[in-house]
Amino acid sequence: MSFPTKIFRLERTLFFLMVTVALVALFVNCKGNTESTTIQEMPVANSTLDATKNRNISQEFKDYWYAGKAEISSYKLEQARYGELRDGTAALIFVTEDFLPEVQVKADRQNDTNVPVLKVNATKNFNTGIYPYSVMSSTFYPVFEEKHAIKVSQSMQEWCGHQYAQINNREQFEVNSHSYFEGEADKNFSIPKTTLENELWAQLRIDPTALPTGNFKAIPDFSFTRMKHVPIKAYNAKGTLTATSYTLEYPDLNRSLTINFSGSFPYTIEGWEETFVDGYGARAKELTTKATRIKTIKSAYWGKNSNADAGLRTELGLE
Repeated sequence: MSFPTKIFRLERTLFFLMVTVALVALFVNCKGNTESTTIQEMPVANSTLDATKNRNISQEFKDYWYAGKAEISSYKLEQARYGELRDGTAALIFVTEDFLPEVQVKADRQNDTNVPVLKVNATKNFNTGIYPYSVMSSTFYPVFEEKHAIKVSQSMQEWCGHQYAQINNREQFEVNSHSYFEGEADKNFSIPKTTLENELWAQLRIDPTALPTGNFKAIPDFSFTRMKHVPIKAYNAKGTLTATSYTLEYPDLNRSLTINFSGSFPYTIEGWEETFVDGYGARAKELTTKATRIKTIKSAYWGKNSNADAGLRTELGLE
C-alpha cells in the first residue's frame, strides 16, 4: 500500500470517528433537554447545601414521578387584593428534573454531580378592575435529601410594573430582589437558613409527615411579601399537621395558610386557604383567599406547544 493511500485511509477513519462522536454528543444533549430525567438512586453531597439526612423514597414514588410526565393541577381561585376578592385561576405544575447544585439551574444533560429535584411551578392569574395580575413562583426541592430548597424564584407582573425575587441556597440564603417600588428596588443580601414556605408544597408531595410542626421560624411565600410590602426575612411561625391538611400560622403577620391534600399517595393538593388583612385604609379587612382544585392531568407539557394542543387548557378549566 502506497504512503498516500495510507494517509487517505487514516484521514477517512478520523473523519468518521469525529462524526460519530458529534452524533453521540448531540443525542445526549437532546436527551438531557427533557423535563423529566432518569432517576438517580443516590443523592449527591454538596458542601454549599445544608447537610442533613437522606430520605427514603418508595418505588411507588419513583413510578409516579419518573414516568417522563409532569403533574398539572388547575384551581378555581378567589384572590384577596385591595380589600376585595378577585376571581381567577391558579395552577400547580410538579415535575422532576436534574439540577446543577453550584450554578443552580436546570441541567441540560445527565451527570453524576446533578441533584434530582422536584420542581413546583405555581401560577396565579386574576384581574383587579381594569388591569391583570400574573404571579409565578418556581421552587427546586431535593428529592433524596431532607434539605432546604436549592432555589426559589418569584415574579409578579401587573400594569403598574413588575417585581422579581430569588433565593439561592449557598452558605446562607442569598436574596436578590428587584421592584419598581421605592425602597424595594435592587437589593442583594443574605439571611440565615430556615424553613421556606415555598418549599413546603414540594415537601408535602414527597412526605407530608416530614412537614415542620410546632413553633419555628419561616420565610413567607414571596408573593405575600411582595403584595404586602413586608421584608423578606424569617418570622415566627407555627405548623399544624392533620391527615389531610397542613396549617402554617404567622402571629406577627396576622396571616395563616392551610393546604388541603389527599391523605394517600401521591398526596394531591386539593386546594388552599390563605387568611390575612388585605387592603389599605378604610378598605382594609380580613379576607381569605381560596383555591379549589378543578382537574389534574399527567402530561409531557413541554411538547404540547402547537395550536392543536390548546384544547388541553379547556380540559383543565383554564380557558
